[in-house]
Parts: sequence; structure tokens; C-alpha cells
Amino acid sequence: MIVWLNGAFGAGKTTTAYELLDLLPGSTLYDPGLIGAGLRRMLPKERLGQIDDFQELPSWRRLVVDTAAALLSEVQGPLVTPMTLLHREVRDEIFGALASRRIPVRHLLLHATEAILRDRIDQRAAADGESARSWCLRHLEPYASALPWITAEAHTVDTSWLTPRQSAERVASAIRAGAGAVDIVQTPEPTAETVASGVLLFDERDRVLLVDPTYKPGWEFPGGVVEPGEAPALAGVREVGEELGLRLHGEPRLLVVDWEPPRPPGFGGLRLLFDGGRLTAGDAAALLLPSAELRGWRFVTEEDAAGLLPPVRLDRLRCALRARRAGHPLYLEAGVPVG
Repeated sequence: MIVWLNGAFGAGKTTTAYELLDLLPGSTLYDPGLIGAGLRRMLPKERLGQIDDFQELPSWRRLVVDTAAALLSEVQGPLVTPMTLLHREVRDEIFGALASRRIPVRHLLLHATEAILRDRIDQRAAADGESARSWCLRHLEPYASALPWITAEAHTVDTSWLTPRQSAERVASAIRAGAGAVDIVQTPEPTAETVASGVLLFDERDRVLLVDPTYKPGWEFPGGVVEPGEAPALAGVREVGEELGLRLHGEPRLLVVDWEPPRPPGFGGLRLLFDGGRLTAGDAAALLLPSAELRGWRFVTEEDAAGLLPPVRLDRLRCALRARRAGHPLYLEAGVPVG
């Protein structure tokens, strides 16, 4: 298990984490910041110049998960992890990958008022330096912006007037009570190429339905991996039923077959998109989302989708809409039509 202590800089995450080690038998401190520091020493300056924070590095996010799994093969656990997560996409990628490794996460927010955070940051300035102080202060506004989604998920411990020991005691008590458990889909990581089927569903204005997964960054089409021995079209129908509570009648029409090349750590495979037809307003109102897998849905135009989908999925969508208008499917390789 991982006890993830989230919060702004100055909330007391690290000091609370050290105190927590005494209260959770077998626990070990796991600081992903050390991974970031190591990457800063190893990556070329040109790459580092492209980012403002090591959390932007895909290698950091991957190594956070791989290192956690490696540590839990060496120690009893839990791992106590003091690390700020302000971007929901980063949270989705890391927590989703941990779930695929069957590593449970307890997400706790150590919160303090802005006045206290500023005071603590000022007190640390003598030791950390003015540049560190300025960096911490710049992150107070992003922290305030992230509070709505963090507090909706994490168990909050107000550390404003607590000592690190008192904060740790409250965290330990919350852990024992089961607080902060991250309920997320547990799909095993692929070990080889996969076939996945997505289904495009449209409203009466021909906008396409996208869903927001809890286990990976970015929006997605309803659908999932085809199970062994399962027909891809029926897999799409099954996934729509499981994800949205919607029963499709008949097999959907094929729009796109896209060969996705392997890009480590991904294995690639075939990605199919089907036309699931139009939904009425009543159909849309009756959609049901499994909270452990999806947190939201919306109908979007192609222009809207450009701000939600990762590039590879956006290319796939554009080709699928083109195929739908033309009335025949398209074959793609890495998102590019062939033939």
C-alpha cells in the first residue's frame, strides 16, 4: 500500500511523513522527488530546458510507479510518499498505473491556510534560499485551483495549527479507519500487443460522446481491450454496456482500423473504432458511470475534442468522422490513412 501525502509546499508533508513512520508498523519513506533529482542529473540540458517541473517528464511518472513496485518487493510497506500532485492528469496516470500493479493507494491531503503556508515558506527561506521561496510561492495559486478535485477525492487533514506529530497521528488514525482509499479500475498492464475496440456515440447534433477515465490522462472513447476469443464489435458493445449502462442493439458499423506501433513502455496493437449511432436525449440522461473507472462524459464537437483528446486519439477520431461521412471504413497506421 502507498500512503500518498498531497498538499501545497509548506503544508508539512515531509515532516509529517517522518513522524508517520513511527506510527505505521513496517512503513518506509518513499520520496519520488529523488527520482526527479536523478533525472535532472542524467537527462541532457536540451530536454530539461523544455520543462518547468520534473513531473512533466513521462519518464518520471513511469519511474514513480516502477520504483514503488520494486520497493514493495523489498519491504513490508506501506510506503509513505510525501509528494505534491496538483495536475489531475498526473494523478490519473500514476494512480492508474499503481492500480494496474494491484498496489492500493490511500490519498490524503495535508491542508493549511494560505497565510500559514506563506509564513512557513518564509521561515524556510533562510535554509532553502530565495529561489526556493519564490518557487514555492508561485505554486500557491495552482494549489488553490486544484483544491476542488483534490478535496473531492482525498481525505483532508487540516495541519494549520498542528505539530508534525499531531498531523501524523491524525493521518494514522484516518488510515486505520479506511479513509482516503482510491477506488480506481484495476486493469492489468498489457504484456504484449492488444486489440481494443472503441465506440463512437452521437447526439442529435452529431456531437460525439467522450468519457473521462480515472486511470489515465486525457479523455477517451467508450470501449476497451478485446478479450481472448471475443469478436471486436461485440467487445465494443460489451464495453459500452459496462461503462455507460447503455445497451446497443445489433453490431456497430466499423469506421477505423488503426495499427498503433509499439512505443516503450507500450506494446501497441490494433485500435478499432465503430459507429454506435445516435443517442436520444433520454438515452443520454440515463447514462450511468462506474465511479472506479469514469468520472464524467460529454458530447463534443470535433473542435472541442482537440482540447480534450491526446494527439493520437484525436487523429483517430478525425479519420473516423471522415469515414462516417464517406460511408466506408479507413485503415490507418499510427493514425495516418494508408491506401
